[in-house]
Amino acid sequence: MSDRSLRILEIRPLIPSAKVSENMSIEEQFQNKTLRPVLKMQNSLLLVVFKNYIEKHKNRYYELNLSKRMLYIENAIQKDIKFRNSLKGIIIGQFTTEEYALYTKSSSALNKRMMQMVTERIKDQLQYFETSVLL
Repeated sequence: MSDRSLRILEIRPLIPSAKVSENMSIEEQFQNKTLRPVLKMQNSLLLVVFKNYIEKHKNRYYELNLSKRMLYIENAIQKDIKFRNSLKGIIIGQFTTEEYALYTKSSSALNKRMMQMVTERIKDQLQYFETSVLL
C-alpha cells in the first residue's frame, strides 16, 4: 500500500455502525468500508458545494416549499451531469489507489449508490441551508 493510501486511511473517520461481512455484495462492502467514511469526511465540503449550486441557480431553492426542495436536491444531483460529476470527483478523489481499482470494476452500480447517499445526506441536513441564508 502506498504512502498516499495509508495517509488517506489515517484521516478517515471510523464508523462503527458500518459493518462489513463476507455475505454482503462487493458493492455493499465498498459502500460501508469506503463510501460512508469518505462521505462523512467530505460532508462539510458537500454542503458548501450544494449551497454554491443554489446560489449559482439564482437562489430559487429558497422560494420552494419543503417537498419541492427535496425534489430540487434530487434533480440537481441526478439530472445536472456537470454537478453530478463534480460531486463524484469530490468523493473519488479521496479513494486510495486500491479502492479506485475496486471502484472501476463496478463503477456504474457504485456511482448510483454514491449519488443516492449524497442525496440523502444533503436532504438530512436541510437546516444547514436555512441558517446560512439568515447570515
